Amino acid sequence: MGIVNVTPDSFSDGGDFIDPGKAITHAQKLIADGADIIDIGGESTRPGAAPVSPQEEMDRVIPVIAGLRDCGKLISIDTRHATTMKEAIKAGAGMVNDVTALMNDPDSVHIVSSTNTLVCLMHMQGQPQTMQDNPNYTNVVQEVSEFLLRRIEFCETNGIDKGRIVVDPGIGFGKALTHNLKIIRNVSEFKKCGVPVLVGASRKRFIEAICPGAGMRQRLGGSLATALWCLQQGAALFRVHDVAETKQAFNIYQAIRDSV
Repeated sequence: MGIVNVTPDSFSDGGDFIDPGKAITHAQKLIADGADIIDIGGESTRPGAAPVSPQEEMDRVIPVIAGLRDCGKLISIDTRHATTMKEAIKAGAGMVNDVTALMNDPDSVHIVSSTNTLVCLMHMQGQPQTMQDNPNYTNVVQEVSEFLLRRIEFCETNGIDKGRIVVDPGIGFGKALTHNLKIIRNVSEFKKCGVPVLVGASRKRFIEAICPGAGMRQRLGGSLATALWCLQQGAALFRVHDVAETKQAFNIYQAIRDSV
């Protein structure tokens, strides 16, 4: 899953692709690099990020989705707003990636259930503005797993088939370093939810916490190490900035694993 942030303030590439033409070109490069899914977002959810209105979000993402409608790959809309989900699906999105697991807007579950789109349910403790202030868990793996199972049940109760659901434990979303490491260490536990597991660890701040001085654009090594660990643990989808490098790492890992 290649990331396209159509925002001025995302932590990794804020402002780089706010122009729709540049965003489309970047998405096409990610596809050429090997992306199977393009995840398009118009509202930053980095720690401390300010919210934007659904209209502003739609103004950013709908032209990009429409421009990629015939790209031959699955288009994902990264949003927590039901109106954006609805318009993005009309424009060509086949997946909804919601950091609130369809909890932010009561209409979200009905919009997804009335279509055949996939949906990714992510765990987040708190809100982006405050989620990193003091995240607290007794058993982070258990608590995140239980939350995701409840959201899967909610979706099924509201007409979303389990075969359309993906879960994301939400690395960096209301988690301290120790929580992130426990989640990564135990990614295989989330397979017990009975749906594919998505990991989004690319370039995240926990890498710098372990490797001081690793600025946002110096975190490729940490991103690849995390992705390879999670691949070995059975994660099915990987939301990344560096598609070509991740694809190469996976190809080499799998060649070594399968050699005789």
